[in-house]
Amino acid sequence: MTTGPVILFDGICNFCNGAVNFTIKRDKRKVIKFAALQTEIGKTLLQQHGLPENYTSSFIFIENGKLYNRSTAALRVCRYLSGLWPLCYGLIIVPAFIRNAVYDFIAKNRYKWFGQKDACMIPTPEMRARFL
Repeated sequence: MTTGPVILFDGICNFCNGAVNFTIKRDKRKVIKFAALQTEIGKTLLQQHGLPENYTSSFIFIENGKLYNRSTAALRVCRYLSGLWPLCYGLIIVPAFIRNAVYDFIAKNRYKWFGQKDACMIPTPEMRARFL
């Protein structure tokens, strides 16, 4: 269905939309594709990887047919970014239960701290090719 790495994100979360825009600006090779979890393609990809279609609890990264979530997903994305961001992948040596505790704290408070939209973001015409 898709080739290359894919980020599935909560399309109504302002923090998540900011993370998508951050990634788009720094993925100079334009390798990563994106889909909101709430879209049909997002729901289909979730189901293909054994998650319920209404799953919005975590950022998802699909790479080489394998699904990663939470802090591991975020760190794996860093490897595709320009600048010094790939160095962040070194944090993968921190045990997942520690990394995910930080991730979960931010995820739990993301709507309260950053707000949410009434509908999923609509990509600009120049960004549209990056969205599934």
